[in-house]
Amino acid sequence: MSQPHRSIVFLQEMGVGPQWLLRDRVAAPPEYAEEEAIDAAPEPVMEAAPAPEPALAPAPAPAPIAPPAQPVAQSDDDMSWFDEAPAPPPKAPVLKQSAPPRPKASEPETAEDTSWFDAVPAAPVQRAPARTAATDEEIAAMDWPTLQAAVRRCTRCDLCATRRAAVPGQGDEQARWLVLGTAPTAEDEEVEQPLSGQPGQLLANMLNAVGLSTERGAYVTTLVKCRAVAEDGTDRLPSADELAACRPYLDRELALTGAGLALTVGGVTAKGLLGMAARGKVLRYGELPVVATFHPADLLKKPEDKARAWADLCLARSAHAGRR
Repeated sequence: MSQPHRSIVFLQEMGVGPQWLLRDRVAAPPEYAEEEAIDAAPEPVMEAAPAPEPALAPAPAPAPIAPPAQPVAQSDDDMSWFDEAPAPPPKAPVLKQSAPPRPKASEPETAEDTSWFDAVPAAPVQRAPARTAATDEEIAAMDWPTLQAAVRRCTRCDLCATRRAAVPGQGDEQARWLVLGTAPTAEDEEVEQPLSGQPGQLLANMLNAVGLSTERGAYVTTLVKCRAVAEDGTDRLPSADELAACRPYLDRELALTGAGLALTVGGVTAKGLLGMAARGKVLRYGELPVVATFHPADLLKKPEDKARAWADLCLARSAHAGRR
């Protein structure tokens, strides 16, 4: 076998495959043939090395799958966020809802202004009736319901501007005794009852001692039907003009009840009615007998005067009996 054939066979046994030699190349000696084969062997290996790269190429295949998955997820997030982006339009309705409250806020203000404006004429309306206040003649012709109503809406003096309520008389409309105070107190005005509270309870006991009550035989009223208030808010004595303005109401009460005696409580009341005050004697208001005694409020402060008040009640009872 020739030398070239041996080399081919040797290479085949080594798994290297045939080598092509240039025609003008001289074959290497046998001792170098092996070295040449070793040197040449890496060449195919080096050339074959790129071959595995295609095998590695499939590995990136998962990579394209992963990247698309991530963008898809991100795009979904972005889309969901974008879908939520129209949330600003809901803000527009919120602004529309806030707009209505503004008119509502303006409505109360308008209502307040309107009520204030409407209230302006109300003041003249309350004071204007002074022009049409009941005259003395009209009062003298009133029956009980008309008289009570006239007292409540009276504008015959300036007390109508400061009062909270007028206080008509109360009691038996066919009374034998007319019990007379000066003017309503703050407590009387609040309950709209003359001589109320503890003084009123003591008065009831005094009347009961002589067989009378506001349900039977006694009528309680005041010289002035409205509370007279001082600048500091306390009670004050009524003026002469205020007493004169209310006198027709008292005269009509006396006429309607047909009372046979007037019992004045407190020195101020007797002076307001008669111009003088004197206990222990029978005075006269026209033809009507009048007896003055202590005010129940004073008796509460000075209980020792109750005996003297009892003497006044006995005098009044005798005066009333003598008149009959």
